[in-house]
Amino acid sequence: MKIIFAGTPEFAACALAALLKTEHEIVAVYTQPDRKAGRGQKLTASAVKQLALEHDLPVYQPLHFKSSTEEGLAAQQQLKDLNADVMVVAAYGLILPQVVLDTPKYGCLNIHGSLLPRWRGAAPIQRAIATGDAETGVTIMKMAAGLDTGDMMYKTYCPIEATDTSASLHDKLALQGAKAIVAVLQSEQTLQQYLAEREIQDEAFTVYAHKLSKAEAQIDWSLEAAQIDRNIRAFNPWPVAFIALDEQNNLRVWNSVLSHETAENAQVGEIIAIDKHGVHVACANHTVITLTALQWPGGKPLNAVQILQTQKLNIGQIL
Repeated sequence: MKIIFAGTPEFAACALAALLKTEHEIVAVYTQPDRKAGRGQKLTASAVKQLALEHDLPVYQPLHFKSSTEEGLAAQQQLKDLNADVMVVAAYGLILPQVVLDTPKYGCLNIHGSLLPRWRGAAPIQRAIATGDAETGVTIMKMAAGLDTGDMMYKTYCPIEATDTSASLHDKLALQGAKAIVAVLQSEQTLQQYLAEREIQDEAFTVYAHKLSKAEAQIDWSLEAAQIDRNIRAFNPWPVAFIALDEQNNLRVWNSVLSHETAENAQVGEIIAIDKHGVHVACANHTVITLTALQWPGGKPLNAVQILQTQKLNIGQIL
C-alpha cells in the first residue's frame, strides 16, 4: 500500500522505522517545522524528519491545513496529489481538518498512547501514571474530526510498573504502537477487516489528559507519599518535579521511592532522615517518601549517596 506518515517526536519515529521494514511504500512524510532546541537554540529537525531523510523519503512541513488560507489549501492539494491508500498519524501536532482525513483511500489512522476512550488528549502517558492506573496501552483508531474521538480498531495492553516514569513507559508504548500499526497494515485485506470491525468509543468512559504545565510539577507535601511518588515519576523527563528553594531557584526531583518509615510527629515537608537510600520526607497522613535523585540549580542530577555527601540538606529542614 502507499502510505503517508505524519508524526514528529521519537514516539512517532519508532512507528515509522517499523513501517520502513515492511513491503509498503512510504510516499511522503509529514512533520512539524524545524524548531530551535538546546542551549545554542539551533534549528533542529524532528526525530521523524531525521529518520525520513536517512531513508531519502520526501518530507513536507506545512504550518497548517486550514481551508481559510492559500497555504492551507496548497497543503491540502499537495497531500491529495500523493494519491495514498492510508495516512498514519502519530504525535504529529497539527490539527487535521475533515477534508484531509477523507483524502486517503482508507482515511487516516492514529497511534494513540492510551486505552481509549480513557486519556484522550495531549498527555496520556503522564496522566495514567499520575492517576495511579494499573495499566495503559496503545489504541489504533480511524481518525475523526474531534480530539481523539475516532473509532477504535486495535488495542495493545501494558502494565504500569511501580518504577515506571513517563520516559520508561513512553519507550514501551512506542514499541507497542509500532508493532500495532504494522499488524493493522499487514495487508490491504487486514486493514479492510479492522476497519469493518472498528468500535465506537463509549463517551461515558472518556477522560481527558490535559497538557502538562511546569507549575503543577511543584511538589505539594500535603498530599500522601504515594501520590507524590506518582507525580514525580509522571513528570520525568518533563517538566520534572521540583521543590522551590527560593523565588529564583528550584531543586529538581528526578526520582523517588515510597518509604516504610512513618512520621508521627513531623510536619509535612519535613526531612526526617538522610541516608544512603535518599532523603526521607514526611507527607500527609504520616506517610513518608524517599527522594533518590536530586538536581541543584546549575548542577547535575545526584544519586542518594552523592546527595548524602553534599550535606546541602539537613534533618528537620522543611522543604
